[in-house]
Amino acid sequence: MRAIFKREMRAYFASPVGYVVVAALLALYGFFYYQVMAIGSSSYITQVFSTMFMFSMMIMPIITMRSMSDDRKNKTDQALITAPVSVTGIVMGKFLAAFGVYFIANTLALLPAITMSFFSSAFPWGILFGNYIGTLLYGAAMISIGVFISGLTISQVIAAIGTFVIAIFLMFVDQIASALSGNFIGTILTWISFTSRYDTFTQGIFSVSSCVYFISVAAVFVFLTARRVESRRWN
Repeated sequence: MRAIFKREMRAYFASPVGYVVVAALLALYGFFYYQVMAIGSSSYITQVFSTMFMFSMMIMPIITMRSMSDDRKNKTDQALITAPVSVTGIVMGKFLAAFGVYFIANTLALLPAITMSFFSSAFPWGILFGNYIGTLLYGAAMISIGVFISGLTISQVIAAIGTFVIAIFLMFVDQIASALSGNFIGTILTWISFTSRYDTFTQGIFSVSSCVYFISVAAVFVFLTARRVESRRWN
């Protein structure tokens, strides 16, 4: 798994993909932090992360679109499948590499907030790290979904579009659930909502149930991707 992780990380930063994703997220964070500094109140940090939820979900397909489909397109997937590495190890290596790019961008994005703390007498550290942890958790869940979709197709474009559609659905699932409130479908849509669980973290509250939900989603889709790769190995 470690070898796959290193290989994928090198691939991300050997091409413009890794740099574009990190630069885009940092530029957006920088812009919204600038607005917070212009207002002069660190209490608006929550709004930075709430707004970045939408942008991060839209950028996620760029990170995951090549994770599985690129090997199939270049015919290098056969070498991976027949290598003395477990299928789960292959998928986990690719998942962790994609998450690593996302982690780097969001960790570097803490620098403006930490700088602001030197000029604030009552900096909301709890809210900052609550948002940070929540951002990493929903990112891990969404990346696992993107890796799974990438494993279903040979085309990076189709993988990106498919992940983007899922991301848009998850962003607006609460509104859809409200329109269907009072019936079984509405209840299911409310339960799968990313936004409602992420909002708990934006308030500086560490929710164990939300952590378990995001980690479970990531684990389920990593498992499904591994089973998809396993089926190709047997074929």
